[in-house]
Amino acid sequence: MAQQNLTVCSKCGGINRLPAARNAKEAKCGKCGTKLFSGHPEDVDAGLFDRQVARSTLPVLVDVWAPWCGPCKMMAPAYEAAANELEPHVRLIKLNSDNEQAASARLGIRGIPTMILFHGGREVARMSGAMTAGQIVRWVRDQLPMAAA
Repeated sequence: MAQQNLTVCSKCGGINRLPAARNAKEAKCGKCGTKLFSGHPEDVDAGLFDRQVARSTLPVLVDVWAPWCGPCKMMAPAYEAAANELEPHVRLIKLNSDNEQAASARLGIRGIPTMILFHGGREVARMSGAMTAGQIVRWVRDQLPMAAA
């Protein structure tokens, strides 16, 4: 059987198979038809965040942020630029800590922006503070040396 990855649609939560032989950048969700990798990290709720981490075989990078946070707003374009470079090998999502206070508390968020990298359903790395796109990409690749990030 050919190797394939599973990824969760950030719009509807549908689980999608991504065969290794096909171009994942062009893949669309089988449930809602949305492009799976748009280069624009989706702001997800706690349920969709949990589903991404638990069901995706791809690494998942979450940016925990808030709309009132200056460094978060400053880093948003860099995070989007990093998504353009890291996708489709890593799923990038955003979690609004104001809207998802219980999830933020469960994650032990003490300051924002905080990025947490998950792989195989578990946290593998965490970084707080604003970063440039290059720093984000380098940090993720350093944390996933065996992955094709």
